[in-house]
Amino acid sequence: MEDKLDHLTYETIEICLLAGKIMLQSGAETSRVEDTMTRMATSLGLPRSHSYVTPTGIIFSTDGAEPAKLIRITERTTDLSKVAEVNNVSRALSSGAITMPEARLRLREIEQDKHTYPIWFQIVAAAIASGCFLIMFRGGWYDFIPAVLCGGLGLASVIYFQRIVAVKFFAEFSASFLLGLLAFLFVKLGIGYEVDKIIIGSVMPIVPGLLITNAVRDLMSGHLVSGISKGAEAFLTAFAIGTGIALVFILL
Repeated sequence: MEDKLDHLTYETIEICLLAGKIMLQSGAETSRVEDTMTRMATSLGLPRSHSYVTPTGIIFSTDGAEPAKLIRITERTTDLSKVAEVNNVSRALSSGAITMPEARLRLREIEQDKHTYPIWFQIVAAAIASGCFLIMFRGGWYDFIPAVLCGGLGLASVIYFQRIVAVKFFAEFSASFLLGLLAFLFVKLGIGYEVDKIIIGSVMPIVPGLLITNAVRDLMSGHLVSGISKGAEAFLTAFAIGTGIALVFILL
């Protein structure tokens, strides 16, 4: 009987860690991850669980004899649909609509799911958004097409460089440098007119907006370590983007 209870406790811890891992990798803020893990543990019979979440790791423990569990988070992206799906699993567990095995199976499916939108769709969306940002920042319609092309190239470059170079912030720096060069090329060829407006509009899709938002939310929730670390990551990402653009202006 005691072995069965230990096994159930172990399974509960594994499910909670899996849920937290998916959420943190998909762009959820620290407070949401901790709250979801605590609610799931309570609904599965562990009301006195404790979790400590940082952008790069999760520590989860109970008041029992089981040792604390730690998992590392090495890759993070933005997929808020997965965050919503994990929250739905948590709510279903709390209401008793699904059982522990069903929750584990559903979480495994969510983890293995590909990104909600394919890469080509993300690039097209970033391109269109770049043109809209250009207009929002008082650019002219004659620069709309150059901004669309630069914005699409910018996101495509970030995705490409992240795959071939495992160096943090290198992808953002390289992408901003390339789209800056392309913006100057359009102006030189007479296709575009205001290079600053083209660059501002096309760089917006790679600006770390979600990181900044999560950093502020974590700080307001009292998660100082996560808030400061995410804020530092957002600052360094923005610095890499700005450096790439500045280098173009210096060279040209």
